[in-house]
Amino acid sequence: MTQEQLQEEVIASQEKINLVIAEIHKKVIGQDNLIKSLLIWLLTKWHILLEWVPGLAKTLTVDSLSKTLDLWFNRIQFTPDLLPSDLVWTEIFNTKTWEFSIKLWPVFNNFILADEINRAPSKVQSALLEAMAEKQITIWNNTYKIEEPFIVLATQNPVEQSGTYKLPEAQLDRFLLKTKVYYPSKEEEIEMYKKISLNNFKKINKVLNKKDILEIQKIVGQIFVSDSIYKYVFDIIDASRNPKNYNLEELKDLILYWISPRWWLALISSAKVIAILSGRTFVIPEDIKEIAKQSLSHRIVLSYEAISKDLTTDDIVEKIIDSVEVV
Repeated sequence: MTQEQLQEEVIASQEKINLVIAEIHKKVIGQDNLIKSLLIWLLTKWHILLEWVPGLAKTLTVDSLSKTLDLWFNRIQFTPDLLPSDLVWTEIFNTKTWEFSIKLWPVFNNFILADEINRAPSKVQSALLEAMAEKQITIWNNTYKIEEPFIVLATQNPVEQSGTYKLPEAQLDRFLLKTKVYYPSKEEEIEMYKKISLNNFKKINKVLNKKDILEIQKIVGQIFVSDSIYKYVFDIIDASRNPKNYNLEELKDLILYWISPRWWLALISSAKVIAILSGRTFVIPEDIKEIAKQSLSHRIVLSYEAISKDLTTDDIVEKIIDSVEVV
């Protein structure tokens, strides 16, 4: 594909994505950062975790997005009594044939919403690990492939502690982004009140099908990343492992576990989508900076010393980004 052809494909993809955004805004006021994160998640074949208090339109935005897509969608409400077999598969006994048959459960869809994932025990959360990493499920001696695209979106409430379970680090690493959903602005909230009181919401139309999504995902893979960008991303990772080489000696005792190479893949993939959203065929350093906190904060494990100082992973990421130079 020539540079001119790629530019045309990027513009065409950008126009399709803008149609999705317009449809979502028929029901959702504001939340532009959340919508952008969802689009990055949709076009990178990865998964995303949404976090913050209830009532900020997390589930509404996801539901609105699902209505713009011609995909198999399933919402799973995670509860303390949920079992792994409720997610993946179970055996059903047929009284006519006196045989057991395997019933495949909700995970075999294109688009999964794991709502309030931290309300279920870790054994239930772990039932998603193979599906999220390999896009398949192994049952006894058989492996069942999940049809592409397969993407998981999870929400969690960080405030309520009673009856919730912390996500294991291994599962957190499967998520491309951890996006915090913030309160709307004054103008957006007033506009929301007006629309709700007048019931002035339009019907959301499907604007992207499976073929469109797979084609845009292929275009994402064509976006150019220069050697200087690769080096910049490596320096960010290396700064968490060897902070003294970047004048960040104060971080040495604050990070318990370093960043894995998997984050490199997550960051580059996200930056490519941001480039398409901007109508570009190449990644620039600002794309990396824009998405670094969302893709990195949930992959850093803080030491007790950092926690005692009331530091957050976002604070650590900001220090690293501010200190690492773009060559």
